[in-house]
Amino acid sequence: MTKNASLRLLVTSGDGPAECRLAIRHTLGAMEKAAKKLGLSMVCDPEISGMSSDAASVEVTLSGSGIEAFAKSWHGTIKWTCQSPFRPNHKRQNWFIGVFELPPLSEERGELKPDELRFETLRVGGPGGQHQNKTESAVRATHVPTGLTVVARDERSQHRNKQLAVQRLQEKLAGLSVTEEDRLRRSQRQLHHELERGNPVRCFKGARFKEI
Repeated sequence: MTKNASLRLLVTSGDGPAECRLAIRHTLGAMEKAAKKLGLSMVCDPEISGMSSDAASVEVTLSGSGIEAFAKSWHGTIKWTCQSPFRPNHKRQNWFIGVFELPPLSEERGELKPDELRFETLRVGGPGGQHQNKTESAVRATHVPTGLTVVARDERSQHRNKQLAVQRLQEKLAGLSVTEEDRLRRSQRQLHHELERGNPVRCFKGARFKEI
């Protein structure tokens, strides 16, 4: 299996309160410390340094050897047990956030690998004369992993139509990836309820965010 050069995670509080957003900051700090020990690179958007506790979600990009295992160890619900630093008399002490994987950048940009494509030639119909009808210059291109299919018949040249088909597949794939990421981000309001009901993959306790 080919190892990813980079991997993206979304660390989110869903629609949780300020305490959950503070838990994001603590979690990112713990993740960064763990990543450094393993020699991994971790970049946050927005950056951790100077970040206020208001961020409801932060995108994390990991790179280095072993990022898949590292990401898997954080993927899921994070539970923080602590008295609220914002509401001292508040009875609730359990706060939840989630860590989810985002689509790879290569897919989001619509970059296609040759071994993922299948091409078929078709006879061109419609106007264009006898010569065009006898020539299989149209091209149908299929992106095998997703099943996306396009047909290009604009040009007389089969080679040119093949190029157009690849370009159109790239545009379709980019749109598909963006739609999936948008769906994940738009569903953050529903995530918090799911987070509280899920079994946490990691639990932390206290103002010092000590893992238990």
